[in-house]
Amino acid sequence: MKKKSVAFFENGSWYHRTKTFLEDGTTKYGKKGGFKTAEEAEESFALYNERFKKAVRDYQIANQINEDILLKDYLIYWFDEIYCKRTATTSQNLGRHILYYLLLPNIDNDIKLKYTNTEYLDALLLKVSAITASAGNKSRVFLNAALKDATTDGYILSNPVAMTKKYNQAKSKIVILNKENLKLLLLAAYDTNWYLEILLALFCGLRKGEILGLKFSDFDLERKTVKISRQLVIYYTFGKDGKVVSRQLIEKDPKTLKSFRTLRVPDVILEELSKRKNKIEMYKKENKDIFVDNGYISCRDNGLPHTLSAMNIALNKLCMRNGLPRISVHSLRHMFATILLEQGVPLIKISGLLGHSSINITFEFYCEVMDENEKIVDFMNQQFEE
Repeated sequence: MKKKSVAFFENGSWYHRTKTFLEDGTTKYGKKGGFKTAEEAEESFALYNERFKKAVRDYQIANQINEDILLKDYLIYWFDEIYCKRTATTSQNLGRHILYYLLLPNIDNDIKLKYTNTEYLDALLLKVSAITASAGNKSRVFLNAALKDATTDGYILSNPVAMTKKYNQAKSKIVILNKENLKLLLLAAYDTNWYLEILLALFCGLRKGEILGLKFSDFDLERKTVKISRQLVIYYTFGKDGKVVSRQLIEKDPKTLKSFRTLRVPDVILEELSKRKNKIEMYKKENKDIFVDNGYISCRDNGLPHTLSAMNIALNKLCMRNGLPRISVHSLRHMFATILLEQGVPLIKISGLLGHSSINITFEFYCEVMDENEKIVDFMNQQFEE
């Protein structure tokens, strides 16, 4: 049976009824018009309706009118009205993911705040902990903060999270450079053959196979974008005894379907790309008899691509010569995520930029860089302004 439309036509345009919840707890009724189509009026009605329900929920919770406050409603209220007003943007993004992607989908719709106990929360956290390595730890911390405030404000007698099972946070094996060390790395890398590759990992978050698979034709200089449509991987040939007979680099589709992506490219990368093109043209002239032109932006002087381990080896040598912690291309991807986090970019967008198959993978990135106290955004923005 077709649902009856909330839109109606009057005086030459489409309208819908409105309800506005006022500060004194009363409701004001009215109508809103001027819409060209019924669909526009219905969309507006949905927004008005959500706004009304939120206002009623917030009023009831703030004034403790409804003793049957749902756990879900309280957590949404606490996040919007308390948590977000006392935390930085980066923590808000993490909290939003925990609430809307981890907790709310797994909380029963009828569980009331006052009946929420340790046994129920243990079952909830066990379910959530199976999603990602850090989900149990971060969700428990989130719930503890929320229900601690609920206890302080008199909604519940005691905090049931205190007696729940503790979950360890997954420890990162990735080294993240602070802003001073990152500055040293970039200065040291400037005159090397790997500067462009380092910038692509740091500013675009590319994997090493994606970097080595890039061709000049993948860049759109007018739009200042790069298209990620391939990666280089090692193809092994095995003998009858199971031992490796040969290995070679081959082109392959990116790691996942979501790894096919087009990214904006900073000017500094385009400048280095132009320098690299000139350098490869020089290679072609010097080694014209042996040069293999596959169009790669990163190659040896004979045109053949670098090995997959070459960039990490170069990074390690660079760090050792300059007294820096040893890092990998994967570390640079994490630093790219750090930059985005500090700028308040939503997790779902970071997931797309990194080419992750699931937002839960990005959540682990998020947790690994959350504890970094050094903010590198200003440094990164100013580094190439000259």
